[in-house]
Amino acid sequence: MWTQDYPRADRHFSEALRRLTRIHGRSVEQPINLDDGAVYDWPWLYAVQPGHWQLTDSQAKTMREYLLRGGFFMADDFWGQDEWEIFMATMRKVLPGREPVDLSNDDPIFHAVYDLSERYQVASEGSAQRGVTWKCQNCPDRWLGIRDDKGRVMVAITFQSDVGDSWEWADAPYYPEVYSRLGIRIGVNYIVYAMTH
Repeated sequence: MWTQDYPRADRHFSEALRRLTRIHGRSVEQPINLDDGAVYDWPWLYAVQPGHWQLTDSQAKTMREYLLRGGFFMADDFWGQDEWEIFMATMRKVLPGREPVDLSNDDPIFHAVYDLSERYQVASEGSAQRGVTWKCQNCPDRWLGIRDDKGRVMVAITFQSDVGDSWEWADAPYYPEVYSRLGIRIGVNYIVYAMTH
């Protein structure tokens, strides 16, 4: 499931990041394997569909070490209670005792570059084609985070939104620009926050 938006979303977002900031990001994506130790070479990780993942104990330990050393992880595009429970079962292995909290509108992560006090559910490409924003009914968007001991967000969770699709389909004339506009700004804010906090 991790290849859901790969590599198109990654490449579009990398291009936007280079255009909108002074960050000289790579022009191509870099898949990361938590088993080979290369994760420590990257300050920011992004995963799609983490409501279907199951990290091994070894991978969870590596992810915990990565985050506690200052790494940043964005989890995106998972929906409904079942996917939430799968995601949280793994996150409890990664960061035992640390629960996600809703991020308030005034949290610095939403103001690192763009002021994003007003956020809304980012529709997947398929949902937008159907004229809705959600993949499941009664699934409102949630913007959550898991903090380290100093209060820094180290895991940003876009639950029940599809930011990856807003990157992937940003150049498609039929995909509503309103979602790409927010999705790209969220990504830029998260990266700048991760590199400055």
